[in-house]
Amino acid sequence: MKKLHQSFLIAATGIAALCFTACDNDKFLSVEHYDILPADQMFKTQNDALSGLNGIYDCLFADNTYADGWNYKPQLFFGCHPTLDTQATGWDVQWGQQSWTADDSDLGRGYNYSYRAIGRANDFLSGLEDEHNTEVKKFPAYNTMDGEAHALRAYFYMFLAQNWGRVPMLATGESFLNTPNKAAAETDDEMWDFIIDDLKTAVRQLDWKPYNGEYGRCTKGMALSYLGEAYLWKAYKARLNSKDEAKSTENVKLAKESLEQVVNSGTYDLAPSFSTLWDVGEAWPKEAVWQVVNDMGAGNYGKWDSDAHIFNNFFAGSTNGGGGWGSEYLSWELYFAYENGDKRRDASMCTSPVAELPEAQRSRYTYGRNPFTQEMLGVDEERSKKEGRVVLSDNNGYMFNNGGDFAPAIWTLKLWRSQRCQWSNPHSPCHFYYKRYAGVLLDYAECLFRLNGDDDATAWSIIDRIRNRAFGNLEVGKADALNKQFVAYYNSLVGQGGYGNDPNKPWNDYKALKEYPIPFNTKTVEVPDAKTYYTRYASESNDIHRSFTAHKCKVWEVALGQERRKEFSSEWNLKADLQRSDFLIPSIECNYPKGVGLPNTDSGKKGNWHYYRTWDFDTQRLIMPIPTDELLRNKLIKQNPGY
Repeated sequence: MKKLHQSFLIAATGIAALCFTACDNDKFLSVEHYDILPADQMFKTQNDALSGLNGIYDCLFADNTYADGWNYKPQLFFGCHPTLDTQATGWDVQWGQQSWTADDSDLGRGYNYSYRAIGRANDFLSGLEDEHNTEVKKFPAYNTMDGEAHALRAYFYMFLAQNWGRVPMLATGESFLNTPNKAAAETDDEMWDFIIDDLKTAVRQLDWKPYNGEYGRCTKGMALSYLGEAYLWKAYKARLNSKDEAKSTENVKLAKESLEQVVNSGTYDLAPSFSTLWDVGEAWPKEAVWQVVNDMGAGNYGKWDSDAHIFNNFFAGSTNGGGGWGSEYLSWELYFAYENGDKRRDASMCTSPVAELPEAQRSRYTYGRNPFTQEMLGVDEERSKKEGRVVLSDNNGYMFNNGGDFAPAIWTLKLWRSQRCQWSNPHSPCHFYYKRYAGVLLDYAECLFRLNGDDDATAWSIIDRIRNRAFGNLEVGKADALNKQFVAYYNSLVGQGGYGNDPNKPWNDYKALKEYPIPFNTKTVEVPDAKTYYTRYASESNDIHRSFTAHKCKVWEVALGQERRKEFSSEWNLKADLQRSDFLIPSIECNYPKGVGLPNTDSGKKGNWHYYRTWDFDTQRLIMPIPTDELLRNKLIKQNPGY
């Protein structure tokens, strides 16, 4: 697969690095750095202009200034931690307690980084639309550049709107350098209409396939998918703010029209195996509508600057044998939500060897082990070396004691799979999905339910389609091809530093694989019908969840919400999807009921799997506080209510 990578400078905005992936190269990703462009040269030729556009794409990647603030953090904090399906310890714990503050550094970085990208987009669009430069509009790629710049601006504005509510809408030519004081949009409609106009422009200007075959560029499908989501946000705001069901329905219809074009285009499809979506063996699979592939190439292995890597494996990896930092743990409430046979659980998470976990709930592949990095979890290394056998730690329970903080002993396999957490080689290639086709399908199903009622057959069939893949039925007949494609990377690690046979740690010996770490299905299995299953599930009240029906949820709302939880754990869109579909609060109240479980001070905490919620859900904290430094700098911005 051929990768085209360039780095340039947009005037007064810093270095830009871009990673594009074309389909005729077997490398995962690499980046080359070229000379920077002076501002007065950006639109002299089409190639110069395309290079300038790369400066906006650069903001999708971390750099030395924002290494901890973009991609993994704060995306995980915004996208997952408020759902409680992912949790943290230490100074990150407030993200699972609705106790974040305007002084949080990660929050501020995300806000500022978004406006950094928007400022670049506005500068670029200003030059592109300059009436004095008539030659620019004659460039063959003019429409492409115009569409991509509007799509990127819309993307970053959506991130701001979803997380901070009404924000300042800087227009073409504006940045906080030349417009330091700008009030927030007066209404939600004003803000979302700005975003929708950008996406409509992108839809008109872009094609289904990326420009020049370079995957990583915005496309018509990306723009339409986000356009549908923007209309669903307008619909949600109409229901929330004015109880205007007619206005909400009008926007749902517009969302359906946009999403329907994506579904009917034939451009996208579900990957045959959910498990492989986070593997190095394929970049930009057909399921990827919009993603960032984070891997700066083999030549950067071991380098310590964030142009070469970010520490996502350390953030995501186990603190119980994997060397991780504890920024992310997955909840047992999520773990127990999966049905037996749903392969998404094994592909998404691994656990400590928890003695209390019933045998029927223990995975063959991920119980006490990361099958991708081939590391055992929960080993007492000192006693194991002394006794000459594997001895498990006394700290292995449902809850892992991480320096006095208790957290679920579950870690993500979506982001901790391509590399071990080892200081000698911090490089960690990974996929960050912002929009998968599975999400587009579920958004489309939501539109159908809202427009046609609880029994819409097409909508239920979409959920069944997602579940059919989840149980491995799309893998059948493809096992040989999938093994050939995805096993090679793991075998390429054999013999590299930290991937051999260690006589001091034989439990972490790394051996060549004959087949994929989670074997592919060779026979179809029966998948419970979604409507039947969730009709029963919604009304149940047990130790795993309270009755959703008693919480006045419709069966289809429960089905969509629960499937999104199981499909998108550790992905950046989960909280936003649950919020705008009115399922976030029911999920907290029913999946994480208040006062259930034990506090950290209780001696039995390690053996109790429940998240112990002491706080009442504060609806004002559906949006984040405006960062303190922004309040000091921008004299026209006001703090959000509740902070």
